[in-house]
Amino acid sequence: MSSVRKHYATDLKVKIVLEILKEEKTVTQLASEYGIHYSQLLKWKKQALEGLPHLFSDSRTETLKTAHEKEVTALYQEIGQLTTQLTWLKKNIWSLPVVKGLQT
Repeated sequence: MSSVRKHYATDLKVKIVLEILKEEKTVTQLASEYGIHYSQLLKWKKQALEGLPHLFSDSRTETLKTAHEKEVTALYQEIGQLTTQLTWLKKNIWSLPVVKGLQT
């Protein structure tokens, strides 16, 4: 026999977690009221509490910092590549076919 997992709407989860946080009723009372196992309600509460710090962080600033760091890394990589190419050219300029004709 296959069992199908129940999926609950986000609005319902939020409503239940808010009731849990209000502490007007016990988790067991809410579980029997909504017909959801109390351990599931505790998981939702834990998820909500773990997510609260991210709720108040400025994600736009963090995204901009990450994008800026990636851009800086790419630019440093390009600087390193160009420096290597310049060094190679300085050492081997007279062996290039175009420059060999100018040597005379």
